[in-house]
Amino acid sequence: MRRSLAGRVRNRLSWTVRGLRPEREVRRVVQGVELRLPWSHRLPDYARLEPAYGQNIVALASALATDEPLRLIDVGANVGDTALQVLAAVDGEVLCVEGDPHWLTWLRRNVGHDPRVTVHPGLLWSGDGLPDLAPVRRGGTTRFERGSADAATVVTAVGLRAAHPAFDSVRLVKSDTDGHDVRLVPALAEAYATAAPVLFFEYDHGLSRLAGNDPLEVWPRLAALGYTEVGVWDNHGAPLGRLPLARMVEVAGALDVPRPAWDYWDVAVVHAGDGSGLAALVEVLPEAWGS
Repeated sequence: MRRSLAGRVRNRLSWTVRGLRPEREVRRVVQGVELRLPWSHRLPDYARLEPAYGQNIVALASALATDEPLRLIDVGANVGDTALQVLAAVDGEVLCVEGDPHWLTWLRRNVGHDPRVTVHPGLLWSGDGLPDLAPVRRGGTTRFERGSADAATVVTAVGLRAAHPAFDSVRLVKSDTDGHDVRLVPALAEAYATAAPVLFFEYDHGLSRLAGNDPLEVWPRLAALGYTEVGVWDNHGAPLGRLPLARMVEVAGALDVPRPAWDYWDVAVVHAGDGSGLAALVEVLPEAWGS
């Protein structure tokens, strides 16, 4: 469901006013957790208008939780909202990876006191050589584009695993990196292949291409690593259904038609050998795609 016109107008007026003092610190309770945020951050607005926004990963984490603490790697952790919401729902540990020094400051304000959260200050990178990327910040998020580098230390997926062996048995990997997800997620899946974690990421054709990545290439790469099942939500958190990974290139064409019904999707991908992961996906997304 699209946000109402009145709601969009109110948000834009509010963003204009808050943009006059964008870094003023405020405290907001967002979907059950208290966060320290810059006044300009738009997360509270999205959550107020779309109660399901961002709750799909919390539901998935809850379904994946077992007798052992759930280990989550959160790439593009931003202010720590996902980490804190998941930890409010399940017993677990979270490794937050954030490459923008600006958001690292806010991330540490929110999770630095929590012994269940480890922060890795680094830009996850899977390309050749060092990236020449600069952060472009807007409304509470960051995308990295070509320019003078202004990021924290670069880290590869293999390097991340080596730096944090406590997360070798990671159960869930989340990535939200504004267009770099389709390149980073397969690298993470390969680095943590022995754990075969469920992969949850933002799938955005427009931002992927803007970042210089082909969004369709992610599917054969994940298939080659043994992943077979996908769950899909729209960009407001509403469920769209489950389908075999082999169909994703076909159905992803819906994101490229003129005036697409969705801006992007959230997707969860499960390995062929992960029976409990598939059961968790079915629990949170009981309907098949198109049913």
